[in-house]
Amino acid sequence: MKNGFVFSNGHDLSPRRPSRRQMSWSMASFFRIALPKRSGLIPATIDSKTTADGHARKSQMRENKNESATMTTRLSIALVAVAMVIPAFAQTTPKAPAKSKTQAIPRAADGHPDLQGIWTNVTLTPLERPAEWTGKPTLSEAEAKAFEKHDAETNTIDGNTDGKLLQNAGSAGTGAYNNLFFDRGSELARVDGQKRTSLIVDPPDGKVPRITAAGRARNTAALRNFNSVDNVKNRPLSERCLVGFGSTSGPPMLPVLYNNNYQIVQTPDAVVIMVEMIHDARIVRINGIHPPNNVRQWLGDSTGHWEGDTLVVDTTNFTPDTRFRGSSGNLHVVERFKRVDGSSILYRATMDDPSSFAEPWTVEFPFLATPGPIYEYACHEGNYALDDILGGARKMEAESNKKK
Repeated sequence: MKNGFVFSNGHDLSPRRPSRRQMSWSMASFFRIALPKRSGLIPATIDSKTTADGHARKSQMRENKNESATMTTRLSIALVAVAMVIPAFAQTTPKAPAKSKTQAIPRAADGHPDLQGIWTNVTLTPLERPAEWTGKPTLSEAEAKAFEKHDAETNTIDGNTDGKLLQNAGSAGTGAYNNLFFDRGSELARVDGQKRTSLIVDPPDGKVPRITAAGRARNTAALRNFNSVDNVKNRPLSERCLVGFGSTSGPPMLPVLYNNNYQIVQTPDAVVIMVEMIHDARIVRINGIHPPNNVRQWLGDSTGHWEGDTLVVDTTNFTPDTRFRGSSGNLHVVERFKRVDGSSILYRATMDDPSSFAEPWTVEFPFLATPGPIYEYACHEGNYALDDILGGARKMEAESNKKK
């Protein structure tokens, strides 16, 4: 994001034109190779004995005269070649080389892929596949560009206080956000060279599996608490600055409207994922063991191990209040982090909770390298907004009582 927040733009990976210094070196090298010394452009070495002998000098001159036609021809050829080279440098940009499938990936001192850095999972690709893309897990380049262009032109909130994005953020009619504040990216997620139409890859229809009756009951209770203003503890976890909204803290770590940045720090014994939203920090203990079932945490307990070049993170022991899309405290998430190249990690997460979902389901999308630093997300438990929310509710109740 901008203005005090990290703003995740795409990286300009286009090849650069050669510098003047590079061109000068190339031209000088070309002349040294293409032109004979006696052309006059490169000084020739003259033998001192020859300069001492006048007859030898005359013989040299006759030899040069006989060779003049040859030299002229060579010089003409060289100049034509130079004329062909200069426009190539000045007018064209070399194409970026295609990435090799065996491109080396950064590695830590212990030999495992180095996941460290600052990353963003920002994307226009929705969690679930929209109806207009039913049966189409990917789009052609032309289809993807058309969608991205249409989104940029129409999905704006500047000057529109009742737009869909504001409604989703709970701020319709207030003017609390604008395009500068949001960080949704400008492209659909690309995996294996293809633009995806949903983050969900399994089930194949790109939809969250059927929610069980128990899961629906939990969702209903959460909505009831969302509308409750009687107690601070009934307010949503994100509003209380405990956990980021929309599962941005994870797991699974899903993109939301803004603050989609993460910093990963890695050692042989642990991997720490610092989340921009609510400045949560997930600690993944390599080859660790989960605590007893009665130990519960907001983000669950995460242990990790390496399967080849993929870091596999296993998370259990969630609190019942976390409730990812109606999940219970028995939610089990398995994440996979695979370093694809120098600028991306392929992230894959599978959620399993039989009491909430009819079947396990999986999301997959890239995390892309982004410039840092990540600035502090100044939201803390017990912030003054809670006083405003509860105080406002009491005032509305008092005004309502006066009308009775």
